[in-house]
Order: sequence, then C-alpha cells, then structure tokens
Amino acid sequence: MDKTIYLIRHCQATGQSPDAELTEAGRKQAQDLAEFLRGRQVVHFISSPFTRAIQSIEPAADQQDLPIEIDDRLAERVLSTEDLPDWMEKLEESFGDADLKFAGGESGKEATARAMEVLSEMKDRTAAVTHGNLLGLLLKQIDESYGFSEWRKLTNPDVYEVTIKQGIPSVTRIWS
Repeated sequence: MDKTIYLIRHCQATGQSPDAELTEAGRKQAQDLAEFLRGRQVVHFISSPFTRAIQSIEPAADQQDLPIEIDDRLAERVLSTEDLPDWMEKLEESFGDADLKFAGGESGKEATARAMEVLSEMKDRTAAVTHGNLLGLLLKQIDESYGFSEWRKLTNPDVYEVTIKQGIPSVTRIWS
C-alpha cells in the first residue's frame, strides 16, 4: 500500500533530558509546525515519549482534534550512558559504522531497527515526532547518501516527507 509519512524533529528545547521542555522560541515553532501541517491531511500523530517531542506536536494535534500516540521506540538513541566530551566525533564514527556501540549505549543498527519497526507500522498520513540522532539514522536507512554532514544540517524543528510507493521509500525535506 502506498503511503505518505511525515518525520519530524522536535522544536527547540531547553536541554537533552527526557523531561526537557520547549523554549519560548520552541513553543512558537510548534505553532508554526501546526500551521505547516494543517494542509497535509494528517490523520495520525505519534511521538517519542520525551516532553519536547510531545510539546512540539501538541498544537497540531489540538488543531485537528486528534490524539497523540506515544511510542517509546521513537525516543532518542542513547549514544552512551557515560559523559563523552568528544561525543560529536563518536556520533560521526557511528554514522560510518552501524555496529559501533559505546558504554551503555545503543548501536546505530539497534536504534534504526526499532525506529524502522514503527515506520513500517505507520498508517498513511501519519506525522511522527522524534529526535535528531534517531531521525538521522532513519533518513540514512531510507537514503544511503544521507550521512553525518546531512545530520549536522538538521534544524529544530525539521520535517521530512517519506513516500512509500510499491514498497519503495523515498524522502524529501519539506521544512524551510
């Protein structure tokens, strides 16, 4: 079955913890996101359990009087449970080696697998909110040319339209 899915990176937040809320600018971005999605006939909203993701999509769901389904598989990838001063280099390495795993963390392959599970279950016209690292891994899974340098260009928020025609996905950035 052909379908269109919107993969969204959350709006600007106060931090990286699961309970970090949106900033003042992030709240305005969430309103802009709701306007952006209004004409796209979204019928289902799904979000990471993290506060910033839920707050990013609440205005759109409210506007369309639709509930938000929470799915833990859309939570941000844990790169490591240890403090990594060189986390950016480690993240770049992990884009090149999907099996690379740091202390207490999840490999890119593991994170991609759980996110792709959710993607495969999504209905046509679903808008799904997740996080930068996981979104980057999903985009790389759909389009091999997507890598670390493309990940660095992600914005808060960001929106990608994934179209699946005859089982073949393609992706286009539609947020500007």
